[in-house]
Amino acid sequence: MNFAKLESLYEKYERRASSFALLAGFIFDNLTLKRIDLLFENLIMLSYLVISGGGIALLNYFHEYPPQRSFLARVENLLPLFIQFTFGGLFSAFFIFYYRGGAFSSSWPFMVILLFLLVGNEFFRNYYRRLVFQVSIYFLAIFSFFIFFVPVVLKSMGAGIFLLSGAVSLLSMYLFSRALLKFVPRRYEDHKIHLRNSVLIIFVTINALYFLNLIPPIPLSLKEGGVYHSVERSAGNYTVLGEKKKWHEKLLFFMPETVSLKPGAPLYVFSSVFAPTDLNTRIIHDWQYYDYGVKEWASASKVTFAITGGRVEGYRGFSRKENLSEGKWRVDVKTERNQIIGRVRFNIEPRTGEVELEEKVF
Repeated sequence: MNFAKLESLYEKYERRASSFALLAGFIFDNLTLKRIDLLFENLIMLSYLVISGGGIALLNYFHEYPPQRSFLARVENLLPLFIQFTFGGLFSAFFIFYYRGGAFSSSWPFMVILLFLLVGNEFFRNYYRRLVFQVSIYFLAIFSFFIFFVPVVLKSMGAGIFLLSGAVSLLSMYLFSRALLKFVPRRYEDHKIHLRNSVLIIFVTINALYFLNLIPPIPLSLKEGGVYHSVERSAGNYTVLGEKKKWHEKLLFFMPETVSLKPGAPLYVFSSVFAPTDLNTRIIHDWQYYDYGVKEWASASKVTFAITGGRVEGYRGFSRKENLSEGKWRVDVKTERNQIIGRVRFNIEPRTGEVELEEKVF
């Protein structure tokens, strides 16, 4: 099959092929992208960034200097698809890692942006011919990458590290802009004001989301979290005792668990938080109850402890609380900046009889 036939076949089945590739690529990434601090995963995302940047530069070069040969003209026609594919791979990986790194209920604005760029990617093909759109999406991808790549490399996290990630992103975009000015001076000069404004808007928006704690505290992620009647540590393992769930309760895993509790009896929340190798930080278990009087969540107590990165299953820890009242409860597992890594939700009801318990070992 020659190049022309391949191009014709793709144009005929473009929408189906694009939808299938999006779904297949997302499933593949979800199964293969394991740890955010591994060299392989970061090399994949770096290669996507380099390839998409090269594709943007080449496409605009063809726009400024139209190719004379038919083969190069066909390459130009397929370049928007090529850029679309690399951005699809990037935002698929970003959505997976950011989703693992925080509670959706507390970081949904940023997650919705990533989801929109992932799902809407197949509808953007025509827009990928526009320089401002290309550079805007490219800068968002660069910033999303450095938000977690810089903490992984420096083995530290916090507001200062985030600001450094932003500075590195701006520097990368500046170098890319200089390259565009060299290769496509006329197109760059025609759009430079819009390009600058677009980058600044994206930069300010992401910073605002971060300092409002609406971006997941990546590269941390909650591997395990639950509420139990007892937690004991023995021989390097944690043995927990919780109420046995019925089959339909396991299916409704997204619903709060109901816990039957005797008056004055304690409850334990166990969590396992993944952090990259050699990244040491502190996390908080914030016990909160729902105040029906003011219809708001109120903090009852906070427990802070240090975690050490590197363990695949995450660093394990727990907190305990006594004298819990009946009603809705939740424990936010979060950073010292109040970025929520995960959330354990449960409802407490008075125990009227014996309950069946089951043992787990972590």
